[in-house]
Amino acid sequence: MTQRWQENLNVDSSVRINDQYIVERIRHAVLTQRLPPNTRLPEVTLGEVFGVSRSVIRKALTRLASDHVIVQQPNQVARVAAPDVAETREIFAARRLIEGEVASLLCGHLDTVQLDALDTLVQAEQHAHEQGDEPRRIEQSLAIHHYLADHAPNRILGVMLTDLILRTSIVIALYKRSGMASCYLGDDHAILVELLHHGEPDQARSHVQTHLDSLERLLDLSASETRIDLASIFGATL
Repeated sequence: MTQRWQENLNVDSSVRINDQYIVERIRHAVLTQRLPPNTRLPEVTLGEVFGVSRSVIRKALTRLASDHVIVQQPNQVARVAAPDVAETREIFAARRLIEGEVASLLCGHLDTVQLDALDTLVQAEQHAHEQGDEPRRIEQSLAIHHYLADHAPNRILGVMLTDLILRTSIVIALYKRSGMASCYLGDDHAILVELLHHGEPDQARSHVQTHLDSLERLLDLSASETRIDLASIFGATL
């Protein structure tokens, strides 16, 4: 391992570095758009960054590939998934259907504690946006949508939504317009919470679908090759 990576690897001895840990770290980096689509993930480099054997890295990459987070081809270095335009449209279409239905099912069925938790997440997202903290804003936005998935009355729909949230994050990172600092959509999440509390199921469904329509329209559907220093992403926070 190089000296620079050794300096970046502040490993907490209480953390067990196994394939599950690596899967979670890479998935989170993709979700928060810190690890862009098409990023190469060499086994040797990841092994040095995380301080584990290549066999552990292979297990993690296999799991990430099964979750559509990365793409693996025979005799090629794994890469973060980079869906094409047609697949991007399909991902958004699927998410509109699934999340719209989840919102409809949840409408009027969240208790005060749950609604307060959602409202707290919305306020945290707004605060992060006002502070110009885009990574934190993304985390809070994701937390809002994951909250809906986690509390979906239909567990299968919840699992499907969790997968689609991740895949949507990948295409947003890939196709977000150049120079656009944020995909923040103002009061959309606050309105959603209000509709979940006082609205009708069809209103909640329609609002979610309109929200996702607006998000899709922010994309320019053009990709570019990106070179990323994996140690700078994962090393400093190990």
